[in-house]
Amino acid sequence: MISAGLAPILLTGAYLMAGLLQPASYSPVRTTISAMAGQAGTDRWVMTGGIVGVAGCYLVTAAGLTGVRASARALLAVAGMAGLGIAASPEPARGATPRHLAWTVLGAVTIAVWPAFAARRAAPRPLILSGYGSAAVTAAFVGLLGWLLAETRDGSVLGLAERLTTSIQTCWPFIIAVALRRTRHPCPGPAIGGSGKMQDRPPRGPGPAAAGSSARGAPHRVLPGA
Repeated sequence: MISAGLAPILLTGAYLMAGLLQPASYSPVRTTISAMAGQAGTDRWVMTGGIVGVAGCYLVTAAGLTGVRASARALLAVAGMAGLGIAASPEPARGATPRHLAWTVLGAVTIAVWPAFAARRAAPRPLILSGYGSAAVTAAFVGLLGWLLAETRDGSVLGLAERLTTSIQTCWPFIIAVALRRTRHPCPGPAIGGSGKMQDRPPRGPGPAAAGSSARGAPHRVLPGA
């Protein structure tokens, strides 16, 4: 769960810090995160390190998130490998290489459909891991991805779309891990009887030892003529 929670922190911290190091002409609303890790980026090691960190968190989370199906863990591992591929193939000063685009598309599509594969069939299961919950989250992720793809066609808020989409998507493995942990360790509740109603336990009276001690400590009454 630590690796899942660390991923959004690393990503957000990296693109905020790297954005501060860019020249005044850089616009986080219009320019992508990959540009800061590209060959034309200033101190591009900051954003590259953040991408590598998130990819590593995905791989560790995929190995430890045993509460979901194997297919979901495999897809999360693929997303981690795609992140490493993005970091290893930075954007050139102009345009983008086919390798960088391939890794980017693979990672974006994989993490967008990942919630659908994380649905849990066995009980108990939290609402977000049910069929309807997973379908709703997947639809939202696909919608964000569609917005991002639309902005790549001379959109004015491409950087904002990428930051919002990636920040939301990287939080989801952590939410899943927390939900699974709460399912495994539920909070203790009141006692429930066979009829399904809560029953009040009768107050405990003094035990045999306490009764005996009180009897020994009570004064003996002497009857007349005894």
